[in-house]
Amino acid sequence: MAVEFELKYAADPETQEQIAQLYFQEQQHYQMSTTYYDTPSGALSDRRITLRCRMENSQAVCTVKTPMDGYGRGEWDCRCSDIRDSIPLLCAQGAPEELKELTAEGIVPVCGAGFDRRAAQVVLGATVLEIALDRGILTGGGREQPLCEVEVELKAGDPRVAVAFATELSSRFGLTPEERSKFRRALSLAKGE
Repeated sequence: MAVEFELKYAADPETQEQIAQLYFQEQQHYQMSTTYYDTPSGALSDRRITLRCRMENSQAVCTVKTPMDGYGRGEWDCRCSDIRDSIPLLCAQGAPEELKELTAEGIVPVCGAGFDRRAAQVVLGATVLEIALDRGILTGGGREQPLCEVEVELKAGDPRVAVAFATELSSRFGLTPEERSKFRRALSLAKGE
């Protein structure tokens, strides 16, 4: 199983630029367009499972994420342009087999996100982190909400180093921890919460 380990912070464009000036000597740029899916009965979101198809520049990537303790989540992805076709591929990679059963009733798009991502690596000894600056919108239920956040994701190494770095970054730039994922925030829009 792949494990996603990341910390998210709400930010503003000015703070993002300050962080970019400090850490983004070399960077990657992505245009992201994400559609999140659930069953008509909400079986996936009830179990805190995220199922999405995201266009990353011109590449379609389907992903499923499952809950774990702390900052980590189980994560599997595959290059596939149809979310329905991706389910057996994701399960073959090790995603929970219950995904097939849960989605047997069908899946529907429930919310989304569109954003611009700039990302840079930070190497701290044997630990490799990625800082991502995301700016765009979350969508759901015909509503939109601005998105401006900083993510610190562990790519390799010690999770404690990632937490310490993110905590120091948060303190230095006055960042506000974002407890909910993009999906959870977009789903709240869809539900009118």
